[in-house]
Amino acid sequence: MIGFVVAVFAIAGMIKGTIGLGLPAVSMGLLTLVISPFQAATLLIIPSIVTNLWQLFAEGHVIRLIQRFWSLLLGICVGSVWSIFPTLGQSSSGFHSEALLGGMLALYGLYGLFAKNMPNFAPHEKWLSPIMGYLGGALTVATGVVVIPVVPYVQSLQLKRDDLVQTLGLAFTVSTFCLATFLHLNPIEDTPIDYKLSLIALLPALIGMWAGTKLRYRIPEQKFRKVFFCGLVIFGSYSVLHQFGLL
Repeated sequence: MIGFVVAVFAIAGMIKGTIGLGLPAVSMGLLTLVISPFQAATLLIIPSIVTNLWQLFAEGHVIRLIQRFWSLLLGICVGSVWSIFPTLGQSSSGFHSEALLGGMLALYGLYGLFAKNMPNFAPHEKWLSPIMGYLGGALTVATGVVVIPVVPYVQSLQLKRDDLVQTLGLAFTVSTFCLATFLHLNPIEDTPIDYKLSLIALLPALIGMWAGTKLRYRIPEQKFRKVFFCGLVIFGSYSVLHQFGLL
């Protein structure tokens, strides 16, 4: 089990280092093959917080970004407290976390493949930010991943590359703290939060992120992104079909 976790976070960290995101999505997608979404989410806490803080503070200008995106961040916090979706660990409804996670991964992959066609939402940022933040927070405590709609929304604001990466790091950091709080306050019986294993996962995630940063300068990023996002579409679709017993 430990070997599998180390390999997963090394791969996920490398992807995050290469394209600036993807650690939670890839980790959750692979880990839920062998453990529950709740257990997988608990392992994400320490690696996600540390790598997101690294991404956030790498370029500076943190206060300026907080002043601009405070409503987005507030929305994430509110959504994580009052989610309109079934949260991690809830299985009483007909719509389960694995299916929701798979759908988010598939949508994320499709978005990545067709990102150039995204509209410019910058003129509507003032009223869209809290809405996108709320949905992102609600889906974070439902799937363990902050992907839809925060990532495509932020990328549609036409930010410069460094601001984009840093803003994503800011949103990821806040959402991860919200997820950690949710998991701590809403434990599942007989499923304790394994902070020790989460701490063990930090090292391969950091090594992978460092390697991914180096790899970014060696291969064409667009080619890597296309393969990565195609993989997410395939795996996300598999997760949805598997949840409903079709595979």
